[in-house]
Amino acid sequence: MIQERMVWLKAEIQRHNESYYNADSPTVTDFEYDALVRELKALEEEYPLFATPDSPTKQVGGKPQRGFATVTHTVPMESLNDAFSKEEVLAFDAAVRKALAGQAPEYVVEAKIDGLSVSLEYENGVFVRGSTRGDGVTGEDVTENLKTVKTIPQRLTKPLPFIEVRGEVYMSTDSFARLNEQREIEEQPLFANPRNAAAGSLRQLDSRVTAQRNLDIFVFNIQQATGAEISTHIQSLNFLKELGFAVSPMYRSFADISDVVLEIDRIGEERGNLPFEIDGAVIKVNDFTHRQLLGSTSKAPRWAIAYKYPAEQKETQLLDIAIKVGRTGVLTPNAVLSPVRIAGSTVSKATLHNIDNITAKDIRIGDTVIIRKAGDIIPEVIESVKEKRDGSEQIYQMPANCPACGSEVIREEGEAATRCVNPACPAQKIRNIIHFASRDAMNIDGLGSAILQQLADNDLIATGADLYYLKADDLLPLERMAEKSAANIINAIEASKDAGLDRVIFALGIRHVGSKTAKSLAQHFGDIDKLAGATKEELSQIFDVGGAIADSVTRFFANDSAIDIISKLRFAGVNLTYESNVKDNRFTGKTFVLTGTLPTYKRDEATAIIERYGGKVSGSVSKKTDYVLAGEEAGSKLEKARQLGVAVIDEEEFKTMLQ
Repeated sequence: MIQERMVWLKAEIQRHNESYYNADSPTVTDFEYDALVRELKALEEEYPLFATPDSPTKQVGGKPQRGFATVTHTVPMESLNDAFSKEEVLAFDAAVRKALAGQAPEYVVEAKIDGLSVSLEYENGVFVRGSTRGDGVTGEDVTENLKTVKTIPQRLTKPLPFIEVRGEVYMSTDSFARLNEQREIEEQPLFANPRNAAAGSLRQLDSRVTAQRNLDIFVFNIQQATGAEISTHIQSLNFLKELGFAVSPMYRSFADISDVVLEIDRIGEERGNLPFEIDGAVIKVNDFTHRQLLGSTSKAPRWAIAYKYPAEQKETQLLDIAIKVGRTGVLTPNAVLSPVRIAGSTVSKATLHNIDNITAKDIRIGDTVIIRKAGDIIPEVIESVKEKRDGSEQIYQMPANCPACGSEVIREEGEAATRCVNPACPAQKIRNIIHFASRDAMNIDGLGSAILQQLADNDLIATGADLYYLKADDLLPLERMAEKSAANIINAIEASKDAGLDRVIFALGIRHVGSKTAKSLAQHFGDIDKLAGATKEELSQIFDVGGAIADSVTRFFANDSAIDIISKLRFAGVNLTYESNVKDNRFTGKTFVLTGTLPTYKRDEATAIIERYGGKVSGSVSKKTDYVLAGEEAGSKLEKARQLGVAVIDEEEFKTMLQ
């Protein structure tokens, strides 16, 4: 029974490690994860015969990911042992004093930044390489991405022959909120917390994406150095500041462990007021000679420990449930709470996620509920305290109509979300307009989200169709708008009228209709009126159009607001018919799937060529696939093609087919 529990714990921890370190998408809170690790560690100590060498308690961090070169750390980037109680901090002090044989240690206490640990290497004062921690011995080379972090100096104030430092890359809470807001507009999955947002941003294969994420860093350790003599941690932090680094904030030294405990509490009280996330306080022995005497285990130094703040929970009353309509039309129920102080801030609302969550937890209006704020920025309701009910509590039901526009809401099969699908819903206005003007839609150059937001805020536009009724004089009052810029935007709007029916369909923002499906619809129906009048049965017969898409299209055009938008576009002179650019029909009836990286063609270029010759491009391989065009690092699609006996061609064979 004990061995089975240990096997389960090991598998569960490794699964969470994969989600946290390698996918940057945690599935449990830090506190829940730490509890699993502590249980496994305790069982391994009590039953060493059942412990295995590959236990996650003996490993550090995640594995290097594909797409980055690997870096072997000359000085291992160790993890830290965790403490979850003041008693464990006192036990750490006792162990240190015992190992130092009567020598009195001095401690440095720092805030533990919740981010991604990296190494920075400098030669002759110039930044030459940056890498992630990885598994502590091997990490990822993310030099180009780290060069976009403004607080990482490219050149030090003193040209040391060599220095390697360790720091924590993080994302401020403000930057995190802005990033998730933008991802919501783009219908991308939201990051759970700033730590995972920072990790996901730093691991982007395109450094231009990283540059847009406003990452920051605090440096907290010198790994190795040539040309610098330093004997204490405090000296090293001060020296790092002299070199131009932003160092770990809130660090102080103490000779008495009781003062260390007080400092842990002080940092914890400040936690909710900081512009970045921390998940604990780190206690380090200050003197480097003492550190050498103490040494390290296979995973962590014996001269440091991380005190992890518990996931604070509080009871309060659920006064009401209010619906927030997001920019993608999702109706999210939020708890209106009797204000309560938790994790350094006063909380009066918390997310309830969706109606399934409310039903599963049997949460009712008027309940006494337990809320938590740990790791995630937004507090959440954990459960209701059913034994405190007096019978006045009310069972909650989602509204049948959107509170922002009054339209009927829908919940599609297999989805937890309830949505408003009205294209003119004011809550979705700015998201829909940004999508309408975007590159893959109407491609209106110069109309970024900031300008569109100003136009919407000034009631100059309510839908994408309103863009075609703007004049240059409407744009001039906007921030940083000159006459030439205004004229260029008006010209770009005018030019977009000939974008084509496929782009118009995609620009309308019909749920489930991507650019490929929009082209299939445009090719099949030829004009917008025939599409608007199509039945579900007619739609379902089209390549790449299934039942969910057919339902979504008919539902969209059944809305009066959609018909009004089409009328505005037609009156403005937007082309609502499809003009085929097929050169010849050599690929007519043929379906291609693209996989891997082609030597010369970009994927969208190859797609355009196939369509120009009458072919279709699909995203998945099936028996109906005629050709798989494979490049370097082709993955599972290539393997599936071989299993099904589908013809596999490379770029040279593809070019031969075009001759």
